[in-house]
Amino acid sequence: MDRVKEILTHQYSYPHEHSRHAMLAVLAGCLFFISTDNFHTLIHRFDNNIKWWSIYAFLLGFFYFFSSPFLVRTIEPSYSNFNRWYVLWLLVAAVYHLPSFQSMGVDIRMNLSLFLTLFMASVLILVLFHISYLGLWYLGLVARLAGNRPEILTILQNSTVLSIACCVFYSHCGNRGPKGKPLGRQLSSTVLFENLLHSNLTKWINNWPPMHEVKEQVCHNWLGPVGSAADYPVFSKWVVYGEMVCHDACVKTSENISPIFSLWATFIGLYIANYIVERSTGWALTHPQPSGARRRKIVTAPEFLDMVPWYSGTSADLFKTAFDLVISVTLFLGRFDLRTMQAAISKAQQTEKDGFLYTHFHKKEEMWFDFMADTGDGGNSTYTVARLLAQPFLKVNVGGRETVLQRSSLLLLGGDLAYPNPSPTSYEQRLFRPFEYAMQPPKFYRPEHIAATKPELPDNVEKLQAYVGPQCFAIPGNHGCSSYTCIIVSDWFDGLETFMRYICHKSWLGGWLLPQEKSYFALQLPHGWWVFGLDQALHGDIDLFQFKYFSEIAKEQVGSKDSVIIITHEPTWLLDWYWEGSTGNNVSHLIKDHLKGRCRLRLSGDLHFYMRHTAGPAAENPASVQHLIVNGCGGAFLHPTHVFTKFSQFEGTTYQNKASYPLPVDSRKIALGNILKFRKKNWRFDIIGGVLYFVLVFSMFPQCDLDKFFQKNTFFGHTRQFFNTVGQVIYFLLEDSYVSLGGLFGMLILAVLFVPGKVSRKKKFLIGFLHCCVHLIVAIGLLLLLELGIETCVRHGLLGNAGYHTLYEWYRSVENEHFPDPTGLRARMERWTLGLYPACLKYLMSAFDVPEVMAVTRSNICRTGLDSMSRGFKLIYYSSVFLYFWVFSTPVVSFIFGSYLYTCINWLNLHFDEAFSSLRIANYKSFLRCHVTKTGDLEVYTLAVDKVPKEWMLDPLWDEEQSVSPSYSRKYPSQWIPLPPYRDANCNVRVIDHFVVSK
Repeated sequence: MDRVKEILTHQYSYPHEHSRHAMLAVLAGCLFFISTDNFHTLIHRFDNNIKWWSIYAFLLGFFYFFSSPFLVRTIEPSYSNFNRWYVLWLLVAAVYHLPSFQSMGVDIRMNLSLFLTLFMASVLILVLFHISYLGLWYLGLVARLAGNRPEILTILQNSTVLSIACCVFYSHCGNRGPKGKPLGRQLSSTVLFENLLHSNLTKWINNWPPMHEVKEQVCHNWLGPVGSAADYPVFSKWVVYGEMVCHDACVKTSENISPIFSLWATFIGLYIANYIVERSTGWALTHPQPSGARRRKIVTAPEFLDMVPWYSGTSADLFKTAFDLVISVTLFLGRFDLRTMQAAISKAQQTEKDGFLYTHFHKKEEMWFDFMADTGDGGNSTYTVARLLAQPFLKVNVGGRETVLQRSSLLLLGGDLAYPNPSPTSYEQRLFRPFEYAMQPPKFYRPEHIAATKPELPDNVEKLQAYVGPQCFAIPGNHGCSSYTCIIVSDWFDGLETFMRYICHKSWLGGWLLPQEKSYFALQLPHGWWVFGLDQALHGDIDLFQFKYFSEIAKEQVGSKDSVIIITHEPTWLLDWYWEGSTGNNVSHLIKDHLKGRCRLRLSGDLHFYMRHTAGPAAENPASVQHLIVNGCGGAFLHPTHVFTKFSQFEGTTYQNKASYPLPVDSRKIALGNILKFRKKNWRFDIIGGVLYFVLVFSMFPQCDLDKFFQKNTFFGHTRQFFNTVGQVIYFLLEDSYVSLGGLFGMLILAVLFVPGKVSRKKKFLIGFLHCCVHLIVAIGLLLLLELGIETCVRHGLLGNAGYHTLYEWYRSVENEHFPDPTGLRARMERWTLGLYPACLKYLMSAFDVPEVMAVTRSNICRTGLDSMSRGFKLIYYSSVFLYFWVFSTPVVSFIFGSYLYTCINWLNLHFDEAFSSLRIANYKSFLRCHVTKTGDLEVYTLAVDKVPKEWMLDPLWDEEQSVSPSYSRKYPSQWIPLPPYRDANCNVRVIDHFVVSK
């Protein structure tokens, strides 16, 4: 019986949110009503004055650009919903003051007042209902499911949609009963449609179905009132927007209840009925919650995190990263080094196994191993690479012939394992989760388990040499700072604590065994190949104990004809050339003086692209390293390749660029995305940009002397006056302002410090100064546009005429005329609520009408001066100004900042970190697959995926293959495959570079 109940159980949460269905109904109603109206009349009656068309275009344009990042896909629903309602509120509040709408039969003030009153009534009724129902649940009179409380935002959203539906009905149908005439309604679009019937323009559609009759049927029969006032005595004396009542001359009231009230009551009743039915005792019995032992979580999509938002002004992770950087540099740089403790512990133990050297691979006839670096950013990109690593084999095209590449038995990770900082959450969600999806760990694995002694092998395996599954070794990442900005994470930011906990004290990374015990290691591979994994910590070099350890191995165990692969986190050959510095001296000393030509490859990550340089023909100074390879495309955002195209010299040796991915020409095109997509990719930057712009112009609000703009009648005259005013405002800022001047100096300092130290001090100051000046001029321009818009509306009597409560006073006048209250119910409600009933409505309408509040306060300031205003009125004014100025400024500041990054990266070769971390590009992923052949040669394949999938589906073949066998032995080890249009489950992986290093 329990099994039957579990099958019948509703698999989804109980639907608290009915607003989505209501919104669809409202949208369908709007389309129906609009389709029956006279489009020609609507367009013809628009005011033809270019001034109002300009204001409309300005408002709609800025509001569109402000909302554009949220139109294509949902970004964090809480912020996205807030954005939509915030923009709708400000847009409607601004537009309803402009002309042309009443001439089209739409009185926005009537709809606004109706919306706000219905909204407050809906919120009040729904809150009281939920409180009452929760009380019944607490007493045990209803099912336990009533305790699943809906969020307050859900109630607000439902109330909003319900109120909009009523306003749509009133705008298009009026307010009349099923058999009577309109009850004091506004001029609706029905009148326009009736005028259309008598025009010559519609004779050609006489044979069409009579849509106006359908509309009449819908408005006054289908959606008509549920009955007369006699049927509902409680409402017989109170009709919402009903027939006009003569308070003194007559006492007759309407015999029909308002359709608006009927519609509102119907929606409220449906919501309450639906809520009760879903949580009634009968529903709870027929749809029980499954027991804890039988409860199953149906996963239909992987739980991947998006790329890290580096330009977020609200990300706690980034603030933690900055804090950890300060602590790490202060505490660990030169004071305490975990590598020293590792060496001391190893020496104190004096055992045969030191935890640094691993030789269990060297007896194999041949061997495959992979190298990837900079993992753990976006889930899609990291999983794409991890999935390719996990496949039993990959079929690729090499030189025109199909080649099968086996899965490697060794995976080498080159640092920066999880972004934006090495926290447990980042490691678990951004590193371990994608790898576990790619290849599951053994059944006996427990994530919370700590490996006291390593390696922890399966029960049927006695020695590490006998284990046939894939293994993984990793080095920690160090810092990746450019100039005064640090973009890239470091596994050392927390003193290597998280790295030790998750790499050195864990046994499995997905299906890869982790034998590693220390932060650096040496691996002996077949046929005299060695891998040295170096830990460069925070100062970009190995310490004394590490240098001594590897130099002794090079002297005592590495043969004279052996070959060594050095893995470091940073490609010092590129970074030293770019920054014109010299780092990693101990590493260079180890390679040149101890390995003495035996270092055949240097592998690194840190830069998120692929680039290979090969030493030219041997001259006087033979190359200490034959191949220099950087491949940081394991999962992090993309870096530009065109910045490093001119590199050719390293430690006296000439190198040739053999391969770059992506190509430099493509890299330059990608940089263009900073202009077009900066805000779409970094919408959290709104917090920084909008506030900064407002601080820059804070002292210049309001601009009272704008008469000269209205005296010019030509376009060139207005343009000249605009720039003259900009100059005057800048002079005022430098001469008299305090807040804005302080903000300007602060911004100038930040702009100069933001410029990389690669350039001279003069160029650095010049670039920062020009950058700051552009922002200042644009911010002042937006200030003047906002002030001119308000001044235009004030001069035409559209704003600033009555006071702060214009909408409320208009509503009360209409209420007294069309909202009879012969029994004095409103007066009693005012006494019962201690005055909250009219006060809340009054201040809600005032808060909604932001343009009127802004215009009235601005007029008072211009008339009597800012010092005459109280602190409260100043706060009201600047708050109302900020609401609109923030919308106007955020798209512009993002556009200018993105243009600055584009200019610097493509013309000046500056900001290669900042200009590409802003784009958060998940594409262009790659890794190395290396093959130590039976003859001892090293064959290297660079595999790449140009476009990373964003949507995945459960692989049915993986689901069918679930068994007790290890995941590495399965034909389909990965849980998710890409959705179409990817026909190839391996994402069209291809070889972008192939070369052989002879023994």
